[in-house]
Amino acid sequence: MTAEISPVQSKLRRLKRRAQFLRAARGNRAGRSAFGLQAVPSPESDPGVGFTVTKKVGNSPERNRMKRRLRAAAAACARDFMPGHDYVLLARREALSQPFEKMVADLSGLIARVHDPKSGDTRTHPGRGQRNSRP
Repeated sequence: MTAEISPVQSKLRRLKRRAQFLRAARGNRAGRSAFGLQAVPSPESDPGVGFTVTKKVGNSPERNRMKRRLRAAAAACARDFMPGHDYVLLARREALSQPFEKMVADLSGLIARVHDPKSGDTRTHPGRGQRNSRP
């Protein structure tokens, strides 16, 4: 389950502060069965990636395994992350059992989806899509 290391991977920034995660929560979002993705423009030039795995999805060894799988999927999709954006991956229980190749394919699709300007216009449910920023 190791991903090949490329020069692009070293440019991924890691989100560590709570404020970075809260800012990403106000951005565009998309989801699949194994994880959700939040994206927001950032003043930094390199893309930033953060991971969230709550206690609700499992005990600590399971949560750590989910984080490792998400980190590996993000490393495999490093070229897809757009510069000047922050991303947060939200793990779900299915991240433990889903095949790794499907996780990588889903992540690539979600990255394209959060940057697609049409994706927000086609939804019919209010409350979906980009959230308004706080004044």
